Amino acid sequence: MASARKRKAGAVRKKKKASARVGSKKRRVEEVVAPPQNVGKIGWLDVTVPDAPKLRDFYKRVVGWGSTGVEMGGYEDYMMSPPNGADAVAGICNSRGPNVGLPAVWLPYFTVADVEASARQVEVLGGRLRTPIRSMGSMGRYVVIEDVCGAVAALFQAAEE
Repeated sequence: MASARKRKAGAVRKKKKASARVGSKKRRVEEVVAPPQNVGKIGWLDVTVPDAPKLRDFYKRVVGWGSTGVEMGGYEDYMMSPPNGADAVAGICNSRGPNVGLPAVWLPYFTVADVEASARQVEVLGGRLRTPIRSMGSMGRYVVIEDVCGAVAALFQAAEE
């Protein structure tokens, strides 16, 4: 447990099959691998509301965002992009399908190295999981959490390349 505390947050522990000679004894070498580059960063931001088209139009006029519809099986959510046409920066989602029950607040997606391990830590430290861990297809997996003070966020693990 003490060695786990010394590891850098987000670090991934991997055991090497090789061994090293320490004095006259051979010992298994354990390597701590640096976390993926984006761990700890906000990787995405979205909001879930009952009337996504209304909110889409609001932010188009207020912020200048452009939008691209994302087919969700009978309705559309929206990816919002800066006016210069750069990559999408946020999502505006309907309170339907997998988003039923999410609060109508901007939800940051914090990038983590291991979504299962991070979800376990949420519960151990007194937070709770608001959703099960879910797939985002080829992009990765996420879980919506409520932290120990009641704030809601998501944890996102990118798919391995």
